[in-house]
Amino acid sequence: MALFRFYNHLIIASAIFGGIASASAAEVGKLSFCPDNFNEASLTMPTGETVKYKAYENIFYVTNIEDSVYQTLNLYVPENLKSGDSTPVFLRTYIGGYMASAAKTPSPSDATGRALKEGYVVCIPGSRGANSTVTRNGKTVYTGIAPNGLLDLKAAIRYLRYNDTLIPGSSERIIIDGTSAGGAMSALVGATGDRPEYDEYLLKMGTAQSSDKVFASVCYCPITDLNHADMEYEWLYGCTNSGVRHLNADQAAISNELAAECPAYINSLNLKDNEGNPITADNYKEYLKTFLIASAHKALEEGCEIPDTIGIIRYAERPDFGDRPARAGKDNRDRRGAPSFGPAGMRPRINNNTDFVTGIDLNKYLSYVASVTPLKTPPAFDQYGVLIDVPTPENNVFGNSEGNPANFTEFSLRHRLHDSKASLSEDMVRRVFIMNTMNFISENATSVAPHWFIRHGAKDRDTSFLVPINLATKLKNSGFDVNFFLPWNRPHSGDYNLDDLFGWIDSITDNE
Repeated sequence: MALFRFYNHLIIASAIFGGIASASAAEVGKLSFCPDNFNEASLTMPTGETVKYKAYENIFYVTNIEDSVYQTLNLYVPENLKSGDSTPVFLRTYIGGYMASAAKTPSPSDATGRALKEGYVVCIPGSRGANSTVTRNGKTVYTGIAPNGLLDLKAAIRYLRYNDTLIPGSSERIIIDGTSAGGAMSALVGATGDRPEYDEYLLKMGTAQSSDKVFASVCYCPITDLNHADMEYEWLYGCTNSGVRHLNADQAAISNELAAECPAYINSLNLKDNEGNPITADNYKEYLKTFLIASAHKALEEGCEIPDTIGIIRYAERPDFGDRPARAGKDNRDRRGAPSFGPAGMRPRINNNTDFVTGIDLNKYLSYVASVTPLKTPPAFDQYGVLIDVPTPENNVFGNSEGNPANFTEFSLRHRLHDSKASLSEDMVRRVFIMNTMNFISENATSVAPHWFIRHGAKDRDTSFLVPINLATKLKNSGFDVNFFLPWNRPHSGDYNLDDLFGWIDSITDNE
């Protein structure tokens, strides 16, 4: 309720700040793109193919530059591409761990090189983060506390849109891609285009007065929904506490407290499955199983070996499902035919040696995930001062400009202070709100990108499976195009299986 009341306050404040005068013509002129200021370069792809392009680098995207190391972008234009073209702009953020990320050059081993090969314009912006600092009046100032990294990405998008007639490609087709914390930023950018909650910040930065909406968001293992991520983690992985996780008594007590808070949050989301049935805390784990079953079945079809000891239930012959049709049709498959959202049903065999996956022992499977990579100890994200004094990257990014970490949930704040009545400051409530993608997704929301590609590895334990599934489901429920999957045996990583990604990009751009 506190966030809801504060949201209303934000709308009023944004209306007030909307009256702030725009930057002068001279200041705006500093953000004009120069088409002739480039170097010619090339990239050798893993196939041996050479991709030639024009490189526009070290471009400032704001007029009020606080951190010249990070507030720049690099732009790469394939050879012979002309301005006014409808070619997409592929924007890759390299944010990781909510740390700063300098503007980079294209890589043949990730999606930036592939995007150039496909003929897309590539933008790689820098952005401030928890570890970015400047010296001001003899003191170290931390420049990247939340929401500054997100604001930098928005400013870069505004720069691209402001210069749309000068930059080849179409700023109406910006596709943002990020992994981990970068995946969270990609999700935030995709959900918050032109939202008034950010106007005050962006005006102070001296951004171009243009839109910051994007066409599509590519989110690999997004570390988002931070103020609920601790409870989601413990609610899911609590079954491993006395086994593979080996929590001590104090850790187990914190885990149980957090897990107890999660059902109310799940129920508050009002999610629905593909048939429109409510998803609640009572049936959520059954919903989760459908994604893991689809992942395991696809892996078997592709020839992967899955041990019998990790909880996957399968049969050599197809079970009788009666006349129930498979639920993954043309509209919710990726280009290679893999189920990409929701319960997928059973697809035809590729060969007669493929078993059918019919179920999963979830507790056994989660124990397997925990045995591959040790789980985080509770609280997984807002741990500062609860059982140990060591802050997480998330505690640091929600800290202050002096470099002091901070709690961003009342649960952890109260445990650190040993005060059951302690509450977050108004400023922290505001920052937490605008850094949570889930707060901005609703039916017919014009701020939300129309297209979403979300991947989270089936053995990725960096956040709970609930985080990407809730994100994908809420987007789908709200009417947006979502391509979601849990790739089998994939750890915390991004920019993999690029054929699927760029096949999907082709499909959404061909239809527009």
